Amino acid sequence: MTTKAPSKVRPTNASAPEAIAYSAVEGIPTVEPHDRDRLGYSVWMWLTTRRDSLEQAVRSANVRLTISHEEAMKIIEERLRQSGVSL
Repeated sequence: MTTKAPSKVRPTNASAPEAIAYSAVEGIPTVEPHDRDRLGYSVWMWLTTRRDSLEQAVRSANVRLTISHEEAMKIIEERLRQSGVSL
């Protein structure tokens, strides 16, 4: 057992791709929280590589949504536009 305080965590820059990706999927209703994490990771991969379409990146995440896929896409696209990402 240690008596040292935990290391401090530095917040990520709001304009960093990972911050943009995970904030774009924040609050999207999924069956489990890990589904949302996987969705955020897929959006981050799309932001950094742009290999396929955003639609394909979201579908490849295989998340279990409690809303329709189309609704989730609208939310993600709108949040990405608000963050200054060109689609």
